[in-house]
Amino acid sequence: MATEVNETGTFAKAMADEQSPTRQLVEQAYARATGAPLIAGNSVRLLKDAGENYPAWLEAIASAERWVHFESYIIHDDDVGREFAEALKRKAREGVRVRVIYDWMGAIGKTSGRFWRDLREAGVEVNAFNPPRLGEPFGWLNRDHRKMIGVDGRVGFVMGLCVGRDWVGYDGKEPWRDTGVEIRGPAVADIGLAFASAWRSSCAESIPEDELPARESIPHAGDVALRVIATEPNSVGMYRLEQLVAAGARETLWLTDAYFVGTNMYVQALRAAARDGVDVRLLVPSSSDIPVIAALSRVNYRALLEAGVRVFEWNGTMIHAKTAVVDGRWARVGSTNLNVASWMGNWELDVTIEDEEFAHKMEEMYCRDLEHSTEIVLGGRRRVFYSAGPERKLPRKGLGSRRGSAGRAAAGAIGIGSAVKAAITNRRELGPAEARLMVFSALTLFALSLVAVKWPRGVAFPLAFVGVWASLALAMRAYKLHREGRREAAEERASKPPAGESRDLPPREGAAEAARAKPKARREGAHVPARGGEGGNI
Repeated sequence: MATEVNETGTFAKAMADEQSPTRQLVEQAYARATGAPLIAGNSVRLLKDAGENYPAWLEAIASAERWVHFESYIIHDDDVGREFAEALKRKAREGVRVRVIYDWMGAIGKTSGRFWRDLREAGVEVNAFNPPRLGEPFGWLNRDHRKMIGVDGRVGFVMGLCVGRDWVGYDGKEPWRDTGVEIRGPAVADIGLAFASAWRSSCAESIPEDELPARESIPHAGDVALRVIATEPNSVGMYRLEQLVAAGARETLWLTDAYFVGTNMYVQALRAAARDGVDVRLLVPSSSDIPVIAALSRVNYRALLEAGVRVFEWNGTMIHAKTAVVDGRWARVGSTNLNVASWMGNWELDVTIEDEEFAHKMEEMYCRDLEHSTEIVLGGRRRVFYSAGPERKLPRKGLGSRRGSAGRAAAGAIGIGSAVKAAITNRRELGPAEARLMVFSALTLFALSLVAVKWPRGVAFPLAFVGVWASLALAMRAYKLHREGRREAAEERASKPPAGESRDLPPREGAAEAARAKPKARREGAHVPARGGEGGNI
């Protein structure tokens, strides 16, 4: 059942603590790490799985009177996707402004062109995020992984769910486990700004100001304080925050992640917290739509378990949630996975909620999830087993389909690269779980070497193609920058007054211009004002 956090006394208690130096330091660190302020006066409803999320989304869309902003990494062209498409088209026909952003890469093989054409013909404004461009040969690696909905500036949703039948279940398959939140109050303004930024990036057009209400114009809806954290490529705001949270946790740090491929630095942060007595838990899928991700997640099990981190694998089809709950006071829900692709390469959207009642609901949900999971433990010779016993070893291959995204594949490639680098440089201890990655990498490199020797053109031509593409992209970029510079110079020249025409200047600029005018005045015998403002003949 959906749980709502509204008028509570917990935020008042937190506000009472705000004056303490420690509280101020934490607030400053979080704000600087994320670039997101703490926004008070909101109500937050925790939504579990599609059974609670989808009806709430459809109800909000149906109630729209002015606009609907809908952003999703994937909207499947199936019965669930078509149900949402019909809801959006219905509002567009009623005169509501409906805008949709989908990720171009995420839609490949999942959504037909006809699906988007039908939306556009009904009046829905649809933009594909970051399709391949000639001038950006590697720009396709940056994806819009956000999932959000905003309606009329009064309600917003931030979630880990996309739109599709995987989340509701089909053909006897269990629904995917996932989490979202419904937000009302001033923070909805920041959700709208996040959408506006992605919209501008996808089509170079700005959202009208009347669709972006200010925080101050939205009435308070509760007592919950939260941050809306909208990250973009290379901003690493969530990565910095995750480090701070791991370092600051005192009692509990419970994480759920769909595609966990932690960096060495993040894994060390979790290990340090566990060794310091923090109850650190990590819940991940037992199967993945990208098998290499499951293998890379397990690579870190030994290091985590040896430090006291408890690791669990979901027994169901797939757990797709990206959440955290810390010390019973702080929680995170959103789209960011614990891997490099999400932290540094994608557009992501999360909310962090500082409220004891909401965190308590998150803890209850986490404990229920663990009832449907299997704990991973260290056995004899420090081997990693399921807690059911040594006879049930971890599978050697990730289960599930081989569908996936470029971002998650990139995260897997980065993880493999990290393991290979560690093996070559001998700067990090490797575990037996990484032996398979070493074999895979060795065979791949050997095969590429044979291809290069036997069919050199098979290597040279692709490299030449990439080189030509990159050179053309650089030339186009240089030309655009040159044009931009010339335009700025022309605008600057146009803004200058004609010769002999005066203009109002700031005090310093006016003094400088007067100083430059004095030599000319002396040569012409003109009257020049004295410093004190009195006139004098020179």
